[in-house]
Amino acid sequence: MSMTKRTRVLFCDLLNLPRGKYIPAEVAAGGKIGFARGVFGTTFDRDLIPVPGAGVFDGIPDMELVLDGARCPDWQAGTEIALGTLHVDGAPFELCARGRLQAAVEAWKGRGLSPKVGLELEAYVFQQDADGVWAPYDTPGAFVYGTGSQNDPAGLMNALWDVAGEVGLPIESMNGEYDNGQFELTLQFDDAVAACDNAFLFKTMAREVAADLGLLLTFLPKPIPDRGGSGLHINFSFVDESGANVIAPDGALSDVAKGCIAGMLHHHEGLAGLLASTVNSYDRLGPASMAGYWANWAEDHRLVTVRSSVASPRTARLEHRMADCATNPYLAVAAVLQAALMGVEQGYSVPEAEDLDGLENVRATRHVPSALDRALDALDKDKPLRMAVGEGICDALIFLKQDEWKRLKDKSVDEVRDFYLPFV
Repeated sequence: MSMTKRTRVLFCDLLNLPRGKYIPAEVAAGGKIGFARGVFGTTFDRDLIPVPGAGVFDGIPDMELVLDGARCPDWQAGTEIALGTLHVDGAPFELCARGRLQAAVEAWKGRGLSPKVGLELEAYVFQQDADGVWAPYDTPGAFVYGTGSQNDPAGLMNALWDVAGEVGLPIESMNGEYDNGQFELTLQFDDAVAACDNAFLFKTMAREVAADLGLLLTFLPKPIPDRGGSGLHINFSFVDESGANVIAPDGALSDVAKGCIAGMLHHHEGLAGLLASTVNSYDRLGPASMAGYWANWAEDHRLVTVRSSVASPRTARLEHRMADCATNPYLAVAAVLQAALMGVEQGYSVPEAEDLDGLENVRATRHVPSALDRALDALDKDKPLRMAVGEGICDALIFLKQDEWKRLKDKSVDEVRDFYLPFV
């Protein structure tokens, strides 16, 4: 077995890109790696814009990625991966989503509760046609909850399963999703930061393994207009200091769980700006869908935004269904946890559970904004949410994504898809 020769240091930026460097392993042992802060002011088009906090007009100064002590194997030979949290001048950097998630976790721990998170990722696969154009994966025999070659003739899911096992990424399940060439990729519950680390690495690995097979795996929310959308379902619970799950210890939702639901629904519109952060996201979010459009909740109901599951006190959880995988997973989970915490601390009232079908009939009257620009406006107006998640990172995201909206607002559906497809 060859020894590791290099370390791949990675962090997830506000465009949800895996930024990083290859460095000698002995250099990584020093624990800190420098990057230009201006990367947070760089768009998909590689334009440099003055995103607040990126230091674009301050000489584009440095930031440091302070590495975790642990390393994990990379799916590339002779390589290990190091993750970390960004710092500026010896303090956590306000634009680091991983740092904002760590702050959200600490806020919950201050109440004696530790968040546990399980993430469900959905994605489509594309293949190149005879002209080299990316076309939907040819899977005419695919079906919901499908497995095997009818759903995946190129064996991509087998490859992802094998590589995930080799590098220690904990898969809960994998299967064909609603539409041809669409897959659900579910990761196991873990501590909140570890769960997001796993999701970040799994997404990076999945796209790279697909590329090696000549395929494109995309987490774009709605890459094919006449097919279903792809989401990021955020499942979470809390354990107390004894290790007991506090969501429904007696078989019914606890006061903590009810407060969480109230908080997430209270901040529903503002959360859209954090959880659905591309122009394409709003092609997925609509009524009569399983995408988290309405500000509503219910027990074991997939047509609401917040779905509770209390069948077992040990595995009871809440599930927020609005987000998509085009967003930074650390920021998405931090936003959901902070909105939930405000519901507990501020005593927001819990609306009645949705009791209609959600397809043709719904009692909820509030819903996500109709487009990215309006979602960013809603986030900008929701100052308590911005302050809780982190005013600096929210302001930076709003600025960055407002620029993105302006670039794409007059583009066709196909042009928007083609803009995002290489990156998401």
